[in-house]
Amino acid sequence: ALSAIKMAEWLNANGSKAVPVFWVATEDHDFDEVSHTTFIGNAGELIEANYRSTDYVKNYPVGSIEIDGSITEMIDNIIGKIARTELTDEVRGSIERAWSEGMLFGNAFAKNIAEILAKFGLIVVDPMNHRLKSLAAPIYVEAIEKSDEIVAGIRQKNSELAGDGFHAQVLVEEDYFPFFRHDDEGRRIALRKAGDNIYRAKEERREFGLAELAAIAKGDPQRFSPGVMLRPVVQDYLLPTVCYFGGAAEIAYFAQNSEAYRILERPITPILHRQSFTVVEAKHRRTLEKFELEFSDMFAGFDQTLENIGRKQLSSETAMIFAEAEEKINTELNRLDQNLSQIDPTLAANLATRRRKIIYHIATLKKKACLAEIHKDETLERQVRSAFNVLLPKGELQERVLNVNSFLNKYGPYFIDLIYDAIDLNDKDHRIIGL
Repeated sequence: ALSAIKMAEWLNANGSKAVPVFWVATEDHDFDEVSHTTFIGNAGELIEANYRSTDYVKNYPVGSIEIDGSITEMIDNIIGKIARTELTDEVRGSIERAWSEGMLFGNAFAKNIAEILAKFGLIVVDPMNHRLKSLAAPIYVEAIEKSDEIVAGIRQKNSELAGDGFHAQVLVEEDYFPFFRHDDEGRRIALRKAGDNIYRAKEERREFGLAELAAIAKGDPQRFSPGVMLRPVVQDYLLPTVCYFGGAAEIAYFAQNSEAYRILERPITPILHRQSFTVVEAKHRRTLEKFELEFSDMFAGFDQTLENIGRKQLSSETAMIFAEAEEKINTELNRLDQNLSQIDPTLAANLATRRRKIIYHIATLKKKACLAEIHKDETLERQVRSAFNVLLPKGELQERVLNVNSFLNKYGPYFIDLIYDAIDLNDKDHRIIGL
């Protein structure tokens, strides 16, 4: 969102009127993907917040799920486990104003992000809005009528990508159809081609012809929502899009769905990668400096990083003994190899297998010694664990896991300003922001 806001500011400053728009994926029915979030706990641990409506129905668009009273208990649990600051009440109020009983899930998210970024004038769009659906009807109809051509084009593009050494982000098979159908209960059901001019909704017995589907899209477009291969085309049909910001997976879609743009004769939108940061607070920066670690060193994983630190902590005497032992073992095994080769070459081959096992066991023993050094100092291990929880939570980039309210609880609106000021639209690298 902040990347789009920054771009809009630049465009306006250079004479092109532009506004930042956030398209909320309320039509998506993968509720498990959006039903949880992660906060930083008071002791630096990760706090999982999971929500599940008591009347949840599988395959409902996430935007239509109504939040029930259990949300209060979940918020209480979160606030009770994060660090208490002078900003905590303000953060709680912001969460509660959006995520409240009776609110639709999509509206809650939209309200929350709109409040957090209020001063930037971000426009939040809900594609389930009936008036937007009506405006989208013509592109729905055209895409349905040309669906066979779209699917064939995307499948050809997938083959080209595979030939060039890439993988297709979305599997598109021969029976693929670029729309979902919303049934009488509101469920979002995939449509599949079942034969020549026969289309069937999964979990339903009803069949449709292409002309019938096009007629429904024209008269009742609320019955349809575009799949991921068609969604960007619909977005750009409704809005005069200057450019689109996305993450790596979202951008990868465009390598495939460019065929949908071509077949529907729509101009292809310029695609830009959103800005990518890791925020390093002072205490975690001190941890990295203390153990002579770069952020990229953490990609080896928590256990390997601990071992690497432990190796540095090993006494020089212990390290020397291991080095001497490895050298002596290799020397004696080389002598044995030469001797056995003269007796029977198969014995030398057998020794090679056993050599690998011997070296493996020595390396394992050294690893355990390194970890033992770490475990002797509980504070050291706790510092490294805390740094991983915040800088590389669950082994993922921070921006993919941590809820922004964890930082707003510590730094308030200043945190948003810091991120915004750090955005450089000409820099495509992942960057570190120090606090």
